[in-house]
Amino acid sequence: MDVMPKWAEVILVPLISLLLAAILSALVILAIGEDPVAAVKLMVTGALGSSYGWGYTLYYATNFMFTGLAVAVAFHARLFNIGGEGQAALGGLGVALACLYIPWPHWSLALVGAAIAAGLFGAAWAAIPAWLQAKRGSHIVITTIMFNFIAASLLNYVLVNMLRPKGAMDPASARFPEAVQLPTLHDLLAPLGIEFSKAAPANISLLVAIAACVVIWVLIWRTRLGYEIRSYGHSESAARYAGMPPNRIIMVTMLISGALAGMMAINNVMGEAERLVMNAVEGAGFIGIAVALMGRSHPFGVFIAAILFGFLYQGGAELALWTTIPRDLIVVIQALVILFTGALDNMVRMPLERVFLALRSAPKPGRKEG
Repeated sequence: MDVMPKWAEVILVPLISLLLAAILSALVILAIGEDPVAAVKLMVTGALGSSYGWGYTLYYATNFMFTGLAVAVAFHARLFNIGGEGQAALGGLGVALACLYIPWPHWSLALVGAAIAAGLFGAAWAAIPAWLQAKRGSHIVITTIMFNFIAASLLNYVLVNMLRPKGAMDPASARFPEAVQLPTLHDLLAPLGIEFSKAAPANISLLVAIAACVVIWVLIWRTRLGYEIRSYGHSESAARYAGMPPNRIIMVTMLISGALAGMMAINNVMGEAERLVMNAVEGAGFIGIAVALMGRSHPFGVFIAAILFGFLYQGGAELALWTTIPRDLIVVIQALVILFTGALDNMVRMPLERVFLALRSAPKPGRKEG
């Protein structure tokens, strides 16, 4: 029997961790001579106070949903996929090839085709570390993080030598045709009479990310494959004894994880930049690790954590723009959130477990002891 109820595990532990991170962040802001209350107000106003702010918050959150789900799926099999950055970068290459070289008649068909291409490229990049883990025993953490650097070098070569238009100086592909440009939230909400900022980059890929959360929930908790992934994650020997082939589980799990990371590119490459550029991922692959940790590897938790980190990204940009608080401090705040929700998780969990254990063992009213 679990010491803590499920709601405390999913809600209370992350909430207290966030509160501790916020208190420490406030002390750091005080130490540099700024008002933490004013800073929080500015972050909230900048990230949530207008449709423009919401547009950027949801844009960042969309990236983090894809990469968070990628890490979460791998976590369920006790695989630590740190290669989301490289898998998302190669997913961008798949999107660029699909958008530039296939004459799509409409953005809806292009979205499906680009999502498939992004997923295939991301899965292919995850397949090599997965095979090395399954067949050679190479640790997935080492291989996936090394493949991030290989992906960056490969993408740089392809952009400079193959996809860069003649006469262009920057390492980027040509702009995608107008037919494949995705509708923004402004375009989607305008027919409903809802005003939304035209300048905000949030687009229809947000709905794809939400749909991915639902699909992954069904996969992990309502399918045989999901049961095998979770069983392998809890005990490899028990899964092997039950006839579940570990090598197949490793390969399939990492292919799904890589595909999810790769699909992030439909948001930042196809939806926002509308061309492939270097460093398009911008660290979202690594933020996905924090999102998965904070969301307890549950798709709903990943969705909420992605919104939070989207808020931190957009709110942090507003702080850096309108105050003397340096942009690097926002990275410190994000690191504190990651520290308390990940590395120091037991610091919050263990006292809570003792509290719930004491409440459970306390004599109920009306019951006589002895």
